[in-house]
Amino acid sequence: MPFHRPEPGSLIAVAMSGGVDSSTVAALLHREGYPLVGMTMQLWNQRRLPQLVPEGPTGRCCSLDDVYDARAVASRLGIPYYVVNFEERFEREVVKPFIGEYLSGRTPIPCTLCNNHVKFDDFIEMADGVGAAFIATGHYARLGFDGTTGLWQMRKGADPAKDQTYFLWGLKQHQLARTLFPLGHLTKPEVRALAASLNVPTASKDDSQEICFVPNGDYAAFIDAYFAEQGLPRPETRGEIVSTSGKVLGEHGGVHNFTVGQRKGLGIAAREPLYVIATEPAAQRVVVGSNDDLLRAFLAARGVNWVSIHPITEPRRAQVKIRNKHAAAPATLFPTGTQDSVEVRFDEPQRAVTPGQAAVFYDGDLVLGGGWIE
Repeated sequence: MPFHRPEPGSLIAVAMSGGVDSSTVAALLHREGYPLVGMTMQLWNQRRLPQLVPEGPTGRCCSLDDVYDARAVASRLGIPYYVVNFEERFEREVVKPFIGEYLSGRTPIPCTLCNNHVKFDDFIEMADGVGAAFIATGHYARLGFDGTTGLWQMRKGADPAKDQTYFLWGLKQHQLARTLFPLGHLTKPEVRALAASLNVPTASKDDSQEICFVPNGDYAAFIDAYFAEQGLPRPETRGEIVSTSGKVLGEHGGVHNFTVGQRKGLGIAAREPLYVIATEPAAQRVVVGSNDDLLRAFLAARGVNWVSIHPITEPRRAQVKIRNKHAAAPATLFPTGTQDSVEVRFDEPQRAVTPGQAAVFYDGDLVLGGGWIE
């Protein structure tokens, strides 16, 4: 399933992050003769909260070095290039909800929030501003059109290790219709080989790993530093650590320090390993228990987006991922009477179903849809 190709002469706006993937997309489309404009989205001021930046390379995306690399690739290709400032929108739509979710006892996915509310919405708007008919990104996913249903369909990337559809379930039909994923049918080694053959300067550049606004990976430290920067008192979330029966086992420094399934950092001595089973912000409690206590046979999802199919009106079989690295588990999806919610019942109980994470529904490699775990 190679990527669908626009009509010759169609202007394409390429989202250039400065990494090997987006740089290869630009070089590939340039080789095929399409007129291009490169755009880098400036999402976060990297000079903010310097106390969180570790020494040496951080591996985070959207750094100043990435902007330099993207500009160098655009210059080599001889295409127009712009850096577009989306910092205000990013902070409003991603950073603040990220903080709010942690303080409310949920575990958010900022990359999905960014895709849903910033990268595709705003990027298509910017593409309209330069007269581009399509946008292209370096995501590992595949798109095709189903003439029977009249819907664009998203499928997993050909490389299972790089598939990014878990983070793209929020895309709408009008966005899919104007989006190109030229690398979705390739593996990462194939992309690097292609980049080298196209003389892409970033062909051997390491992949980014960290979230752009949390360079040291310490979410709790970021939240504390953000409140201090804003001159705001951090909401008090310290409280008790309790067992599933309600017995007090210790104290904690804030519910935002914990997520479901966490084992380390509890500060409790016990005969058997203890895991976070739930966080209860209203009571400022963290509930811990055994590994068996983490198992759940059911979840409810809200904010559901049906990516490749019409909303379901009757139960449907699917494989459901509850984390990016989770092996999709067989389940049945049950409609609830509203298009934006669904009940998921697993064939076998799943470990650490975490509120705030996404549940993404698949039929083989077809992305049916997804939603936020309640």
